[in-house]
Amino acid sequence: MAGRALPPVLVVNFLGHLGVSLVLPFLVFVVRDLGGNALAYGLLGAIYPAAQMLGAPLLGRWSDRAGRRPVLMITQTGTVLSWTLFLVAMTLPAVELGRTPIGLLTVPLIGLFVARALDGFTGANIAVANAVVADVSDDLSRARNFGRIGMAGNLGFVIGPAMAGLLGGTALGAKLPVMATIAVAAVGLAMIVARLPETRAHSNEPDPESTLGLRAALRLPGARLLLPLYFVIFLAFNVFYTAMPVHAAEALAWSPARLGVFFATLSALMALVQGPLLARIAPRVPAAVLVAGGNVLLAAAFVCLTAGTEALTWTCAVLFALGNGLMWPSYLALLSTVGGPRFRGAIQGHGAGAGSAAAIVGLLLGGVLYDRSGAAAFWVPAAVILGAGLVSGRIAHERAPGTHARD
Repeated sequence: MAGRALPPVLVVNFLGHLGVSLVLPFLVFVVRDLGGNALAYGLLGAIYPAAQMLGAPLLGRWSDRAGRRPVLMITQTGTVLSWTLFLVAMTLPAVELGRTPIGLLTVPLIGLFVARALDGFTGANIAVANAVVADVSDDLSRARNFGRIGMAGNLGFVIGPAMAGLLGGTALGAKLPVMATIAVAAVGLAMIVARLPETRAHSNEPDPESTLGLRAALRLPGARLLLPLYFVIFLAFNVFYTAMPVHAAEALAWSPARLGVFFATLSALMALVQGPLLARIAPRVPAAVLVAGGNVLLAAAFVCLTAGTEALTWTCAVLFALGNGLMWPSYLALLSTVGGPRFRGAIQGHGAGAGSAAAIVGLLLGGVLYDRSGAAAFWVPAAVILGAGLVSGRIAHERAPGTHARD
């Protein structure tokens, strides 16, 4: 089953990240051209994780009842429709509805918000994709397979911006990258329809009772540590991704191109760690150890940024790639053992929802912290991640019954 199910999920994850990164370099310019200001751009960025926060638990529970394949087909169709709406909004006449705190409110700008909300809700199917990986993985392959998923996503983030630069230089401007994103999403849908088998156990026997609310989920062995850790880890990540661009511009005097090279290098390094390196290490080292050790490396990466020097900033990239590449797939492998097959989608959904909530808080917190304290702001995510590493040492004592000692 794994040999049939994993390739489509890997391709879909790669294409999803490729599609998003094709458009992100142009998004701020699109918002500005349609009448929005910096606040509008920030809200447009926040609406995606907000919709994802609502969608992930619902889609995860739905996949436990109806099966993974139909949920992924429907949500990927929604992704195609959301980017089509995005393109349509870009071509609409700029009918002005009045001035607001987010700038000049226009019909196309409203269309962008609707499109990003729809894409956020359907993009919450990452919880279902993670459930597929958990369905087809055994104890020894679980962390390795989650690492492959992460590697595919990071490769999409490496290639996407480069393609965006090439496509955006044509006469169509930002419209061509959006068209490419629609095509990429459609290819992902075709892969699900043509190649993805159903992986949920007893998929021909829908279980209307197979649902799990957040309170009930937190009562499961292991979940009371793992689900809060999902929020904490994502909070630190998003503080980094918000504060780092400001830090690069103000403290390091980097150009946008230099910052782009940094993030492309970071994604490439993470792909190497999550792919070849983790494949060698995961069968030999317990996942709980990889989670704890990875968090310590991540904390060290944030400490490097507090110095504000060029050399230590690139050291941060190496430590960040090692820490995240070892920790995150191993964490997902642990989370996939909670609740057993019956609640696998629900648990992944609650985790993704917690991550989306943390993204909203972290995106706001990162800017505020850096504005007030400069590079010293990175001590906050360093402390948060280090605390997560210390807490994750207890995971082995909070395990769901029936799981292998290597998980």
